[in-house]
Amino acid sequence: MTALTAEPVRIPLTDGQHVSGLLQPASPARAGYVMAHGAGAGMTHSFLAAMAEGLAPRGIASLRYQFLYMEQGSKRPDPPKLAQAAVRAAVLEAGRRLPGVPLFAGGKSFGGRMTSQAQAAAPLPGVRGLIFLGFPLHPPDKPSTERAQHLSAVSIPMLFLQGTRDEFAELALLEPLCAGLGARVTLKLFPDADHSFHVPARSGRRDADVRAEIMDTIAGWAGELAGTPA
Repeated sequence: MTALTAEPVRIPLTDGQHVSGLLQPASPARAGYVMAHGAGAGMTHSFLAAMAEGLAPRGIASLRYQFLYMEQGSKRPDPPKLAQAAVRAAVLEAGRRLPGVPLFAGGKSFGGRMTSQAQAAAPLPGVRGLIFLGFPLHPPDKPSTERAQHLSAVSIPMLFLQGTRDEFAELALLEPLCAGLGARVTLKLFPDADHSFHVPARSGRRDADVRAEIMDTIAGWAGELAGTPA
């Protein structure tokens, strides 16, 4: 499988505005991942770039995209309805550009949460599952499960990729939450990793090792659901 060069795209929103995207093809593409960024960094962040570039040789094409506030250079995240509209527009664009390819959606932190809210409000066309790169269950030092209440309305499979040192998701809350959602949820934990999937040197692992394991997990999980195993 060969990784190709990412292609810049413009994604139209319903109000005549546009946001930028980067389509990373895979040849052949077994699945496509519509990948949203976190609250503080856009689609070109090194973590998302590494995900896109590493998933492509594994047969997973991806579409990274900006939320409108990031496109406009603002530091204040969009309100949920506006962010969810961008998610839906990106999914539609991915469907147009990857015809016939099974789609998955999600992203890093805030982007994953906005994707799940969009799916809970109305199913995202053609999306077979959601993939969360560090689901932000609660703010640091403010443990709660309120941010996850909408997940009970998500009926498609969900993959949670979570570091055991993630300050945005205490395991004492996350593990029973995932168990309560039933068989449609898969929780994959990464020992010693924080919210950015960084691991300390004392762990004996490198960040690159963690990223590779994340990509292998995504490729295996998505490929199985899409009926296109590696």
